[in-house]
Amino acid sequence: MPTACANLTRLAGLGLVILALTVLPARAAPPDAVQAERIEFFEQRVRPLLTEHCFACHGARKQEAGLRLDSRAALEKGSDNGPVVDWKDVAASRLVSAIRYDNPELQMPPAPAGKLSDAAIAAIEAWLATGGVWPEETAAQARAVTRHWSFEPLAHPSLPAVRDTSWSANEIDRFVLVRLEEQGMRPAPPAERRTLLRRASFDLIGLPPTEREIDDFEHDAAPDAFARAIDRLLESPHYGERWGRYWLDVARYGETKGYVRLAEERRFPHAFTYRDYVIRCFNEDLPYDQFVAEQLAADLLPNLRDPRSLAALGFLTLGRQFTGNQHDVIDDRIDVVSRGLLGLTVSCARCHDHKYDLISTADYYGLYGVFASSEEPIVHTSIGEPPADAATAPLLTELAKREQALEAYEVAQHRALIDSFREAAVDYLVRAAEGRQPPQQPLPKSPGEIRQVVAERWIDMIERAGPRNRVWGPWHMLASLPREAFAARAEAWLRQADTGNGASMNPKVLARLLSKRPAAMADVARTYGELLVEVHHRWLETERTALAAATAPPGKLNDPDDEELRFVLYGADSAVAVTRQEALREYLYDAKINEEVYKLRNAVNEQLAQAGLSGYRAHTLVELPHARDARILIRGNPARPGKSVPRQNLSVLSPQPSRPFAGPGRLELARAIVDRANPLTARVLVNRVWAHHFGAGLVRTPSNFGARGESPTHAELLDYLAATFMDHGWSIKKLHRAIMLSSTYQQQCSENEDCAARDPENRLLWRMNRRRLDFEAMRDAMLAVSGELDLSMGGPSVDLASAGSRRRTIYGAIDRQNLPAMLATFDFASPDTHSPERYTTTVPRQALFLMNGPLVRQAATAFAKRADLTSIPPLADRARAMIQLAWGRKPTDRELELAIGFLSQDEPSGEEKSPGAWEALAQAFLLSNEFTYVD
Repeated sequence: MPTACANLTRLAGLGLVILALTVLPARAAPPDAVQAERIEFFEQRVRPLLTEHCFACHGARKQEAGLRLDSRAALEKGSDNGPVVDWKDVAASRLVSAIRYDNPELQMPPAPAGKLSDAAIAAIEAWLATGGVWPEETAAQARAVTRHWSFEPLAHPSLPAVRDTSWSANEIDRFVLVRLEEQGMRPAPPAERRTLLRRASFDLIGLPPTEREIDDFEHDAAPDAFARAIDRLLESPHYGERWGRYWLDVARYGETKGYVRLAEERRFPHAFTYRDYVIRCFNEDLPYDQFVAEQLAADLLPNLRDPRSLAALGFLTLGRQFTGNQHDVIDDRIDVVSRGLLGLTVSCARCHDHKYDLISTADYYGLYGVFASSEEPIVHTSIGEPPADAATAPLLTELAKREQALEAYEVAQHRALIDSFREAAVDYLVRAAEGRQPPQQPLPKSPGEIRQVVAERWIDMIERAGPRNRVWGPWHMLASLPREAFAARAEAWLRQADTGNGASMNPKVLARLLSKRPAAMADVARTYGELLVEVHHRWLETERTALAAATAPPGKLNDPDDEELRFVLYGADSAVAVTRQEALREYLYDAKINEEVYKLRNAVNEQLAQAGLSGYRAHTLVELPHARDARILIRGNPARPGKSVPRQNLSVLSPQPSRPFAGPGRLELARAIVDRANPLTARVLVNRVWAHHFGAGLVRTPSNFGARGESPTHAELLDYLAATFMDHGWSIKKLHRAIMLSSTYQQQCSENEDCAARDPENRLLWRMNRRRLDFEAMRDAMLAVSGELDLSMGGPSVDLASAGSRRRTIYGAIDRQNLPAMLATFDFASPDTHSPERYTTTVPRQALFLMNGPLVRQAATAFAKRADLTSIPPLADRARAMIQLAWGRKPTDRELELAIGFLSQDEPSGEEKSPGAWEALAQAFLLSNEFTYVD
């Protein structure tokens, strides 16, 4: 029976996945977007599981018990014993029961493969619970999309002619108005000044305007009054906090790694330095092309503007760590780059050519090689010098001691580990001769145990060398011989090679193989291993001799044939040349050593935190000494590597023929992404900015500009914005200014029955959309109105749920496994994966939280007790002042009458009103639609 813990883990994972796939909110994802998300979930999470674990016995070639699982129709048909899925009660389905191992007589996958992980079971259950979507489009249909609008070169369209020349405040308006005029529609009137300023303030800084700001703006008759208000908001340091949070959604920012292994630290101790970097970049209006380049390759840029910019690499490093599974870590990085920056779902090509877009598995593994050629440094990178004062000096001394202890121990253990792999060359080559094995979850090893990952590296190295290699040519030739009569045919070939055809082969390899007369590939492997170990020992003796004579060790062996063999064990491309990070990540050390390394690393981070020095480090990447081109993993299976592909950009975005990356892959990829010739990068960014201003993008699938995404409602406007965005130095602040100074942005939210009948979703922008505040803006506004908001910037994150938490919401700690309930309740972006947009749900739990939760109650109490309010003696004047603060306007007579009536009920006339009544009234103002919505 599964353990209670396992059941809870599976149920929790299933619940979160189903919630993510099924919630249809008040202003939720449109049905097409929900379907697209479910298809993406199937392609990324479910199809790979079915391919790896099910198709061998229930696919096209074989159908045990008459069951096929390679199409929706086959799934619904069921097996010889009847249906396997009950769509009315998925949890009771035979298929679900089988993968859960509920019935001892029906357990799938059976031994020796064993039960699926809890996460895999939860994914399959969630997929079935949401309808079991299974896209049936064929590859031929997908390839029919030879060119798509988003891949077309970016145009700088001419301005359209409009009939009403008086409405347009700038070029944006003409693109909007021409579409309205085509449909016989008129835009809404301009918004009143108070509404406009409140809209702009929440849009740019996420805070309500003050009473003074509203009053000044309403009485400013200058024609450029709104432009100056926008400039003031853009210069506010709080602008970076508002728009930085939007970017953190794109970057799937989190401060913990998800599930980790054994002694590994689960926190990203310096994650907040990436958050602070993002805020700083928005405030400085760093050109977006530079912003992107730093997040992909800050460590490789020739002239880095500021060492703090190394924190930009958190864009890649702060994702989930998948308990160390590098295939999943790299997939996550490919996903955040492709969807976040390019608006393309590249991860679908991990297991097969993309079914809808022109993205192949070769494209995917071209990017895979880019990220596989980097790793995180042992000690987190310094991005600044801590203060050199008397208080800090002893803390820095202790930090240096811990770092030295870590370095000394890990260097010694790493060297011993590599030498042990060299000594065990015979065992590893015998294992390599047996072929690839199914991947296993790495676990701590016992001393001397063969590490399968290293055996696989031997196989990779031999395959890369190829049949023309001087050392490995004989191996390739002998491996091609049939097992029958192997000994005789091997000896014949070796003798022929020895008499003249083996001039291009290492003579010592040929001679040793001839003397051993191998009867099988296992004998060939042992012969190679013994020869390599002998050369290894000769090299060690040479080093010892040099050490005894106090001379510098030689750079190589004198015999060139021996040196060629030594290089197999000592070269940078050697199978045993694992890095220190790989040794730890793959559990190549013995268990006790592995735990000690983690212990020493954690000690360094603990000292940094205790000394308050975490802000001087960042989570970064470094390039490996030699780039690693990836092999296509057939069906995404690490045990089935295919051909090698070079590191390169997506072919659909590359000049033909596409050119492999010659230098550091991340730097070349960054340059390709921000190249002006790339039609996607600018389009995707301006669409995201537009969406945050209007509630929906010109493309309503902001992270999917491919064939399954929506087409733009205003294609020429999108191109105009993208082209001018680049022309204006990739400045996001200039983009804001252009959008917000348009008449389109300044419209009322008023309804028009005729327009609503023609365009109920307001796709043609005939009015401004009314929007509910996201959780960050709502919480910050409550604290601001209550007078409690702490506006200090930067630094370590805080616990938002704690009673004394008053900082802006962007500074709240984001724990992937324990996301604060208040964030999950209000549609906060999942930190587990890139979030294209925030959906707005309306569910009872939100109302209950706002009515009874500590956040609103504490804010209401502080609001009611503000000193500038309690000092106002007349009841009506105090109520009027509260409304003015909460809603940014004076109350109507009826509103004031209702407020006074509420305060007066059950109170003797003329007596002081109870504090509870004022607090209840304050809470009512904070929960009102006028407070939580922006017109």
